[in-house]
Amino acid sequence: MLLLSGCLTRKNALPSDRVVGSKSHRKAAKETIITDASSAPKGVRKADRGLLAGYAEVLGVRANELDNPTLYAYIDDWMGVPHRSGGTDHRGLDCSAFVGLVMRDVYGKSVPRVSKEMAEQVKRKYERQLQEGDLVFFSFGRGSIDHVGIYLHNNKFVHVSTSKGVIISDLHDTWYYRYFTRAGTVR
Repeated sequence: MLLLSGCLTRKNALPSDRVVGSKSHRKAAKETIITDASSAPKGVRKADRGLLAGYAEVLGVRANELDNPTLYAYIDDWMGVPHRSGGTDHRGLDCSAFVGLVMRDVYGKSVPRVSKEMAEQVKRKYERQLQEGDLVFFSFGRGSIDHVGIYLHNNKFVHVSTSKGVIISDLHDTWYYRYFTRAGTVR
């Protein structure tokens, strides 16, 4: 049971009206970068620009500031995959599974399967110190860490939303910032 409790599983944890350009099926994920970041342009279509340029636009940086092109290609492959508690594949996955896969396949690092245990194994950082690839942790009212995402740039992070699947969100969005607990670098 502990294995499945690593991510928030409440339905509708993020109101659907806060999502920009979202489509939940895999085909749409190949065409649109899904985000609920309030500053993101609506429907950033990757077909109209290069992969890194599309992500750079969403993140508010120049494409050459994206340090790890492999990370964005990997995120792109998972973009829009739905949330499924305990899931670990393209049919659905939870937040800790997604982070574990990225850490293994992009960074060659191993992390625990559960977000709470991940948080115990990172070198803690202040928010102002966050860099691409660092982990951000949240506690949605249960008293312990129950959600994790990967920091990108400009307060944006990628994670698995229970209502929208793999998505990019803004850490300073009132919803997330209220539950933001800690952050750090995988050792």
